[in-house]
Amino acid sequence: MSSLASTSNNLLPASLHGKHAICVCIDRGGTFSDCVGVFPVEPSAEFPSGERTVVVKLLSEDPEHYPDAPREGIRRILEIATGKRHPRSQPLDTSNIKFIRMGTTVATNALLERKGEPCALVITRGFHDLLRIGNQTRPRIFDLSIAKPDVLYKEVVSVDERVTLVGYTMNPRPDRTGDKHSETAVLGKSGEYVDVLSVPDWDVVRCDLQKVYDSGIRSVAICLMHSYTFTAHEETVGRIARDIGFTHITLSSDLVPMIKIVPRAHSATADAYLTPVIRRYVDGFSSGFDGGIADLRVDFMQSDGGLAPVDHFSGLRAILSGPAAGVVGYAVTSYSMDERVPVIGFDMGGTSTDVSRFDGRLEHVFETTTAGVTVQAPQLDINTVAAGGGSRLFFRNGLMAVGPESAGAHPGPACYRKGGPLAVTDANLLLGRLRAEHFPNIFGDSEDQPLDLEKTRELFAGLTERINVEMQSERVSLGQAHCDKSIEQVALGFLQVANEAMCRPIRALTEARGHDVQRHALACFGGAGGQHACAVAANLGIRRVFVHRLASVLSAHGLGLAEVVHEEQAPSADVYSANALASLLLRLDKLAATCKEKLGEQGFGDSQIKIERFFNMRYDGTDTAMMVPEPANDGSFVSQFEAMHLQEFGFVHHGRDVVVDDLRVRAMGTLAETEYGHVYAELQNLAKRHIAVPGDHCAFVEHVPVYFQTGHQDTAIYRLDDLASGDVISGPSIVLDRNSTILVEPGWTATVTSDQLVLDRADASLGIAPSTKLGGQLSVTELDPIQLSVFAHRFMSIAEQMGRTLEKTSVSTNIKERLDFSCALFDQLGNLVANAPHIPVHLGSMSHAVKYQLERFSGDLSEGDVIMANHPQAGGSHLPDITIITPVFKDGRIIFFVASRGHHADIGGILPGSMPPTSRELYQEGASTMGVKIVRKGKLQESEIKRVLLDEPARYPECSGTRNYRDVLSDLKAQVAANHRGIGLVHHLCAEYGLDVVQAYMSHIQRTAEAAVRSLLKETRKGNGAAQLKGHDFMDDGSKINLCVEIDEDGSALFDFSGTSPEVYSNINAPPSVTYSAIIYCLRCMVQNELPLNQGCLAPVKVVIPKDTLLFPSATAAVVGGNVLTSQRLCDVILSAFGAAAASQGCMNNLTFGVPSAEEDGKRYDGWGYYETIAGGHGAGPTWNGQSGVHTHMTNTRITDPEIFERRYPVILHQFSLRTDTGGNGAHRGGDGCIREIEFLEAMSVSLLTERRVFSPPGLEGGQNGACGINLWKRHMPDKKEEFHVLNLGGKNTVFARPKDRIVVMTPGGGGYGHV
Repeated sequence: MSSLASTSNNLLPASLHGKHAICVCIDRGGTFSDCVGVFPVEPSAEFPSGERTVVVKLLSEDPEHYPDAPREGIRRILEIATGKRHPRSQPLDTSNIKFIRMGTTVATNALLERKGEPCALVITRGFHDLLRIGNQTRPRIFDLSIAKPDVLYKEVVSVDERVTLVGYTMNPRPDRTGDKHSETAVLGKSGEYVDVLSVPDWDVVRCDLQKVYDSGIRSVAICLMHSYTFTAHEETVGRIARDIGFTHITLSSDLVPMIKIVPRAHSATADAYLTPVIRRYVDGFSSGFDGGIADLRVDFMQSDGGLAPVDHFSGLRAILSGPAAGVVGYAVTSYSMDERVPVIGFDMGGTSTDVSRFDGRLEHVFETTTAGVTVQAPQLDINTVAAGGGSRLFFRNGLMAVGPESAGAHPGPACYRKGGPLAVTDANLLLGRLRAEHFPNIFGDSEDQPLDLEKTRELFAGLTERINVEMQSERVSLGQAHCDKSIEQVALGFLQVANEAMCRPIRALTEARGHDVQRHALACFGGAGGQHACAVAANLGIRRVFVHRLASVLSAHGLGLAEVVHEEQAPSADVYSANALASLLLRLDKLAATCKEKLGEQGFGDSQIKIERFFNMRYDGTDTAMMVPEPANDGSFVSQFEAMHLQEFGFVHHGRDVVVDDLRVRAMGTLAETEYGHVYAELQNLAKRHIAVPGDHCAFVEHVPVYFQTGHQDTAIYRLDDLASGDVISGPSIVLDRNSTILVEPGWTATVTSDQLVLDRADASLGIAPSTKLGGQLSVTELDPIQLSVFAHRFMSIAEQMGRTLEKTSVSTNIKERLDFSCALFDQLGNLVANAPHIPVHLGSMSHAVKYQLERFSGDLSEGDVIMANHPQAGGSHLPDITIITPVFKDGRIIFFVASRGHHADIGGILPGSMPPTSRELYQEGASTMGVKIVRKGKLQESEIKRVLLDEPARYPECSGTRNYRDVLSDLKAQVAANHRGIGLVHHLCAEYGLDVVQAYMSHIQRTAEAAVRSLLKETRKGNGAAQLKGHDFMDDGSKINLCVEIDEDGSALFDFSGTSPEVYSNINAPPSVTYSAIIYCLRCMVQNELPLNQGCLAPVKVVIPKDTLLFPSATAAVVGGNVLTSQRLCDVILSAFGAAAASQGCMNNLTFGVPSAEEDGKRYDGWGYYETIAGGHGAGPTWNGQSGVHTHMTNTRITDPEIFERRYPVILHQFSLRTDTGGNGAHRGGDGCIREIEFLEAMSVSLLTERRVFSPPGLEGGQNGACGINLWKRHMPDKKEEFHVLNLGGKNTVFARPKDRIVVMTPGGGGYGHV
């Protein structure tokens, strides 16, 4: 559009020139910058409101034409508004600008690309590697080459200081705070007492910081242990850094005063890394204006959906700046405070899709991970899936896949004329949903060509031919008739797979949190969303979609609707009570006063400020806090908390204390009252005009053929700008906006309002009938790659939602926080269909458990029955892993099974934690059952549960039943609830597609996995000349694991473990189910591409395990170590035999400690126990170095944050760092192990169950071995010259630690790969 082509009646009136009348909002994205200008004009037929909105869209980076996209957008808006030229060579005149609001991806891109400011981290000594270790999990459990984003800091300064909390929350005695009168104890800001153990030598700190400064670093992040409550040491370090001359200093205690040092340190580092980048960008942006920019209101959108003035805008709060503005935009325009229909935001861009939810209040989360950095800061709850217009299309392993790889802007999709691959955009173009003739001619080398439909057609033809060839072969093998698919059917299939992928995070935001997704509306925006909105809504059962007239620039529009926000937060550790409430409310009042003062300084009066007050609350003994808003009408915070807990998690803990972790006040300043969702009122009063003859309407462009499920249909095209309020069009039709295309599918209507295009589903069956969802006639047995790919998503979604239910409803640290559980879906024969990527050691073994119970209870299972089992002979792994199995019935017969397995903290036995390192018999490890119904026909059998968990284990010498029956029972109920969730989702799936279809595709997807594994085995056979694959390794006691693999021409394989040592009289015996888990895990890892993990992976494999060996022990053999130690050694042996990777640490490094229940003065005090596994070195491979300090292979559990660890238990964590140079050398080096040093403040039993303390992790192909692990007991010797007497505990031991004793666990490194 020409900047000077306007007539006088659509310009800013001359009388307003120089009067600051133009409002500018800009969303600076990664590819495009959207600029929206709003200014007054003379009222007219075109602008009856006397206000004009101008949209300018331009590339975010175009240095040949302009230095800064937002500034260029403002220049163009000023030219359009005033009719006067504003040369690029001159500073922009600010006299016409009222305000500038901006959302930007500058911080996000700097984080993703690791292009932030070089910075240093100052942290407590012993924790210099803490952010490298993080929570010790790996991002993708099946990646042999573990990829973790690098840390943000360039240097680390360790400060020799230490404080710890007085007392501990697990203390069963009434006094929660311990000795308040210790000479060194001080009261922290959270109300907790803090013991100052050591004060830094400040001269040393100054010297260390000076060295960092002299190296050229000018930005520093400071995060010390427990600084959320004790800030003095951080503040002193900050003053020293300021004296030295550091230009940016972030104190974690100022930035995010919340417990958990790992995310707090990540947050501080992210701020130090990003804020200088933001400052430089703002300075560069401002330099292009005249001097009036200093007095102009310039606000930036923060990740929490609120605006901040430019001088308060920080890198930490900028990470979701762009997407946050879009949430505000759809929330204000699509939600009605009267109708109260919750809205799902659907923002589909080029590389990904963001989904969110609004129900009258912006939903915030306070701990998120972006680009591998876990930060603590209020952010809008936005879920991202890697499916956008540029997502690439693949056919691999018999499945159609969309993303996560993206074609990006360069080269872009195939149709961009830059040699790019097929992408979602190409599929829409081929089907006629995108029209090349109505798309800008900006492609090709000269950037003046249209979209290349012929190249898209050519590539789809090649892909379709490959799909047809593969599917013909597969169908012939199944005895099915084959019918080739057309290129249109294939393209549509990819869109259906993409739509299903985008539905998964929406279901997670709604169904998984107790909300009915069908009761929502969908607000669609972003450049690509309009082509998918109807289909996504239909998949979810949603009947209404809002597409704003500014949908393609809704984030920019949302900036104009946003409020300026200031937040204050303070830590707390109070147990909620009537006495504590008065003090807490007083503290909230002080925070609110500070917020008002800060907004007042920005020009907001009291009447323009709204205050929201929150308690961050959780049940005592859990780590799941909820931000609870202050209830209206003097209601109870705790009642509000319980209502929210019930909604989110499905239960409340009656009789358990509620702790207030944080106090938060959010103040919002607004110049005008926000009007929500007037579209509803407009729809009710709208005089609707149905367009019966499209060709007669002025907005009609042409009829074109567009491909839908039933084939090509004649489709009308309209221009949105020429559609008037009240016009109603029927699908199929296409509505062209200036920057996007909206597809109205058959069975939908589109009603035009003043601001929105409202899509309503007319056909009640749409989204339900399988023939509508998947296209064509759906045969029960016919294998279809489109249907197969969609079902793969749906099956996995069921297992994932079961997992979310279990995580939410459980209470124990092991399940809720360490995530030591798995959930899975099985067919009617007990074969694994889908297992969410939880804990690998559970993968292959749960099917054995289901099949065992199917046989055990043959003919004796009824609807409503639930089975509990954990015995190794019944498909169990080790006794703490209890499996809950529920059959799914239809018409009186079993159609599926769902199951969940969780590691329970204590199920009895000889030691707390039920992980005894020296057990010899199974009974010593706790309760066991071959299978018992804990629910009969819907009724809980608590007497049976007590018998199994309490009575039976206590019958054995020196053994007790579970030491924490209440929590174990709660977690069992959570597993039952997770299974119940799975049953509901399975029944819903059957209602959509029919039972026969669902069961058929359960079989098809297993055959797909089988084919992929056969292909892997064939390639392996071809690569090694059909030779046997051999591998062996030794446990630390000398027991041998021996493997010989023979692969046949058809891709079947024999895994023969003959030659493995006999069963041992210790606990490293592993039941056969563990061996199957190791095999299925390793095979899945070696299949390079995405593959559904199910029983098909084992179909080509025959396994020989001699009885009465280490891997097939007798029914009474101890096995607790087999699951956590031998399983790891099995993976090393299998991967070594295949030449896939050097050995990893080969251990989970199990540590347990605790105290038993006790009676004193006639009163019984509950005992407690703690269990953790500790990361180590990862084995190198042909193309990668091993990762350091990470969990590998058969586990992926989190570790407790150091500050939470010390708050809960009577311990001091002195060190958690990497064990330097313990990875094996080689062409690719193995990863380093960890050092974890714990001091005990009270007497207690401590147990270690570890391996690789004798035989080191082997390297491969000439790579050197990793270092062995070491376990040390540093016994405190108060009366001796030496403070400690150090003892080597070996790999497996139990000791009784006295106060001030320490345990040091040094975990093994990973093996190297290849000669140096």
